[in-house]
Amino acid sequence: MQVASLRKAYGETLVELGRKNEKIVVLDADLAKSTHTYMFGEAFPDRFFDMGISEQDMMATAAGLAASGKIVFASTFAVFATGRAWDQIRIQIAYSQNNVKIVATHGGISVGEDGYTHQAIEDIALMRVLPGMRVIVPADANATRAVIKKVADVPGPFYVRLTRPPLPIIYEEVPNVEIGKGIILKEGKDVTLIAIGAMVYQALEAAKMLETMGITAKVIDMVSVKPLDEEVLLEAAHTTRTIVTCEDHSVIGGLGSAVAEVLGEKMPTRMYRVGIRDTFGVSGSPDELYEKFQLKAKHIVEKVTQML
Repeated sequence: MQVASLRKAYGETLVELGRKNEKIVVLDADLAKSTHTYMFGEAFPDRFFDMGISEQDMMATAAGLAASGKIVFASTFAVFATGRAWDQIRIQIAYSQNNVKIVATHGGISVGEDGYTHQAIEDIALMRVLPGMRVIVPADANATRAVIKKVADVPGPFYVRLTRPPLPIIYEEVPNVEIGKGIILKEGKDVTLIAIGAMVYQALEAAKMLETMGITAKVIDMVSVKPLDEEVLLEAAHTTRTIVTCEDHSVIGGLGSAVAEVLGEKMPTRMYRVGIRDTFGVSGSPDELYEKFQLKAKHIVEKVTQML
């Protein structure tokens, strides 16, 4: 199994974009080594701003730079980007529809040993509720490259969520990522697994395990959480009649909620949300935490078999 860092892919893609477009500027909040924005800073020191441990200031400054015509990438850990600076994001970025791309690393409990204070399991919910904010969660390094290039080209605010640990390669080449579109990775007729981020690999592994049990699973990488791909979702609900969402995030307000909202209004469907069940994280290795919070492929299989 080949793995690659989403954060490194982000940093490399920023440098690539920076060479092509002088309007691109990058901000960080004293975590450039961790977010890998330091790569852009080394290549383009006049267009990189380390704002220090001042996330609210960073978001406000990002909005100001965007208002002056810049394409702004602002990065820090997900828990700080969304929680500590939410008011600035709400008013100065989302309400004003400024061209700021918030790319947050260290999302989910896969942050690991840093513990619950640093494990952002509410960030998608906080960003998804903001009018006009697009929420994108790539599943691997190549998808990250595609996402960063796409959001740089599409005007307006985005929230892109990356992980701390490297993830298995899902896409052998850089995929075509469209805002508002999911990607069908596997066809199946018995159940649909809809996953984001680190859980896409778990969903694919679960599908392999289910295959040995005579159950075929459709697998969708719902890289665009908002806007959600209602077309692919409703088609999957119509054909398989059973939906399981998979996310390293609270089941409240995240991918599972987004899917349930659409299905509840347009096509009531039996479903289950694999994710964090209304609790905070704890300290431990990512593998230990995925076991504790039942986010592994075997846990997805258990839920599917129970439902079927």
